[in-house]
Amino acid sequence: MSVAVRLPRRKKAASVPDPADLLAWYDRHRRVLPWRARRGETPDPYRVWLSEIMLQQTTVKTVAPYYARFVARWPTVNALAAASLDDVLRAWAGLGYYARARNLHACARAVVERHGGKFPASVEGLRALPGIGDYTAAAVAAIAFDAPAVPVDGNVERVVARLFAIEEKLPAAKATVKRLAASLLPARRAGDFAQALMDLGATICSPKRPACALCPWNESCVALALGLQETFPRKPRNREGKLRRGAAYVALRTDGRVLLRTRPEKGLLGAMTEVPGSAWAHDFNIAHALGSAPRLRTNIAWRRLPGLVRHVFTHFPLELTVFMAPVPRATSAPKGARWVKLVDLPGEALPNVMRKVLAHALETK
Repeated sequence: MSVAVRLPRRKKAASVPDPADLLAWYDRHRRVLPWRARRGETPDPYRVWLSEIMLQQTTVKTVAPYYARFVARWPTVNALAAASLDDVLRAWAGLGYYARARNLHACARAVVERHGGKFPASVEGLRALPGIGDYTAAAVAAIAFDAPAVPVDGNVERVVARLFAIEEKLPAAKATVKRLAASLLPARRAGDFAQALMDLGATICSPKRPACALCPWNESCVALALGLQETFPRKPRNREGKLRRGAAYVALRTDGRVLLRTRPEKGLLGAMTEVPGSAWAHDFNIAHALGSAPRLRTNIAWRRLPGLVRHVFTHFPLELTVFMAPVPRATSAPKGARWVKLVDLPGEALPNVMRKVLAHALETK
């Protein structure tokens, strides 16, 4: 007769996480990043802040060239504060989440006006500035000023959730994650510790197939002890927003200029440049699309282009039907719009969805 044997499961890791182990790993394996101070250098708060704003919901690879262009053009917070919002939006175009660019500019001005061009050194002082939330305040305070703070981004959430096998789902678990992350903070080197946590999550404790054998905390990780590391952090199923549809109108003048306008400052893609278009709605009716076309003094014939332009925003997917029309050279722009040379489009503050619209139109004209 066979007897079923239930093997015991390890429920606790062998040791308590030691910050010294992580810092030793960081000293050997720290990433070289354009905005990161080298060993022996004092971090520049402006560059730390700029990189942290740019890195929100964006990858290091994508951010690097934008960061280089920004610091070359505006090397100090005073220079950025003196720039126009239009110039900042143009430089930001393509990086996405455009509210960040508007807040970046507002924050630079606040630092100059309220603090004489010097960033506050405390989490509380930083948190009071426009566009700086809990994470960014903690990151700048720790990295730039070595203040005792632990910034918790997605990478750090993943590390801590696995380290302690936090069963509660995100985002409800955020408070627990922050508390446990803060419990790990060493008495010294807060800035290095914050960057070490970020590096660990980005290079070792990855969402899929984490390299646990190389982790300096592998003997302290409860999730690894359970063999369930890839199942943490616990998350609810993603719910994609309801599809919205709309129309975009590409009016191309015979002298090589296209009709553009600026979106309202508040709201999605605020103050960015766009081709004229309809509202984006769940119940958009293509049969009535031309009712939203720009009113030009010359009678023109809009042609519906084949295919659709698709784009996914954070909260909803979008499908745009593109209409195109040739326009006589002498045609003036309607109120609130302007004619822009095609060769000057790279310098416009066009979000990615509008770049897609223009590419679609110019490829199929």
